[in-house]
Formats: sequence, C-alpha cells, structure tokens
Amino acid sequence: MILGVHVSGAGKIYQTLDIAKGLGCDTMQIFSRSPQSWRRGAAISAEDAKEFILRRKKFKIDPVFIHVSYLINLASPDPRLYNGSIQAYIEDIQEAQSLGVDYIVTHMGSHKETSEDAGIKRLIEALNRILEKTEKEKVGILLENTSGSGSWLGYRFYHQQKILKGLKDKYRSRVGLCLDTAHAYLAGYNLAAKAGLDKMIAEIQEMVGMPSVKLIHLNDAAGELGCHFDRHDHIGKGYIGLAGMKRIINHPKLKNIPMILETPKSTPASDQENLALVRKLGKG
Repeated sequence: MILGVHVSGAGKIYQTLDIAKGLGCDTMQIFSRSPQSWRRGAAISAEDAKEFILRRKKFKIDPVFIHVSYLINLASPDPRLYNGSIQAYIEDIQEAQSLGVDYIVTHMGSHKETSEDAGIKRLIEALNRILEKTEKEKVGILLENTSGSGSWLGYRFYHQQKILKGLKDKYRSRVGLCLDTAHAYLAGYNLAAKAGLDKMIAEIQEMVGMPSVKLIHLNDAAGELGCHFDRHDHIGKGYIGLAGMKRIINHPKLKNIPMILETPKSTPASDQENLALVRKLGKG
C-alpha cells in the first residue's frame, strides 16, 4: 500500500515533507500556494525548491502530488477567467517541475450552464495549450472526478474519455485520472456495495482503462448516495462505511495505486487516526 495525506503547510514548502514523514506517509499531496487565491508575490525560491527535493529523497516520499487552486476553471465560458486559468496552470506546472513533483491534480472545471459539450471542448483546448507550453516539463496532469454539483464536469467517466480522446496524441501520455471515492459515491456510484464498486471499476476500464488511474483520493462521503453534495468524511464514518472502505482499499485493481487521504482535520490527531485505520483495514 502506498499511503499518504494531503498535508497543509503554513511555513516553508519543504516543511510539508517533515509532516508527512512524521505521519509515516509513503506519498503526499500539497498545495504549492493558497487554494483560494491567485498567485501573488514571489514564486518558490530556488533554495527552497532544492531543499524540498533533498528532503523528499531523504524521507522516500514518492510520488508527490500538487492540487491546483480551486479558482482555476479550464472549462469557463468567461474569456478572462479561462485565459487566466490557463496561464496560472502553466505557472503551476513549471513550479511543480522545479520541485520535482510528479503530478498536478485538477478538478475539471464548470461549464457555467452553457453545456457539458461546450465545457468539455473548452477544457480540451485549454489542456492542449497547456501541454504545448510545458512540453519540456515531465509533470503529469490528473483529472479528478467530481460529485456532480452545479455545472461541474467529471461526474461520469465518459467526460474523461472525451477529454483524453480530444488531446493531441503526443500529449496524451501526460494526462491521467485521479479517482476520488467520496466524489464517486456522491455522484451516484454505490461504493458501499461490492456490486457498485465493481460496476464503477468496469466503467473506468471501458472508458479510459484502469492504468490511467494514477491516484486515489481515499475519502468517505458525508452525504447520501447521489446527493451531489461535496463533503468528505472520516474513514468508516460516512455513508460508504467501514466495510465499503475496506473493500476499496483491498480491491485487487486499486490496492497498488497511491492513496491520499483528504479526510477532515477535526483534531490534530485526525490524520494519524485515519491513516492508522486504513493501514489496519489494508491488513485484511
């Protein structure tokens, strides 16, 4: 099992690795900047990036993921937001490259009630532009499935299928999927039941192929099946439940994919408790 958490950091970016190491993580996810604001001020310094790379190697944290800002919307019909999002994404990939990060995780954007097809078309065009501008970088892009609230794309895997097919052939290998278990359940995939989990995995295999899934956001769901209300819960405490989470963790097609917990940080011990439970469930 390759297991980690989303590490929140208020200090130097390399200090997130100390937190991950302290929790016994094999992998981790971070924000490289505030998720609720556009980039302001100086980028991460060369010295801090070097220290990040050194500590990551020392602590054997691999792979490492960055989640992009929530403000980025690569499916927006608003030209200013759309073009600004593309530029911000290019900068994020370049910064991720300087840190030696493996993948950037992104929500697929909101079409803002234009139409799903129009939003997907804009997203494909944005990704092709981003990948062209960063073709010298090795950082991959992972499209995260969503709960389907509002006009957000990505709540069914045929969306990801359309996007991957729309990318230029030479760029397609840099784009994969991030599977969020809470989002899938909230979108209507019944991961609390074996049949529901198997059905979702079969759909992913048919639409994009399981090798495209490079990361699992391992979260329980704080909402009923198909409610589209995006809230995560502690492992075993939500509607997927303990048996459902155990089944996901040990599924032969999922268990070797890196898993990142984005569970609530209700207390300072929350990450430690959730990690301990996942490790216990993974032992049988």
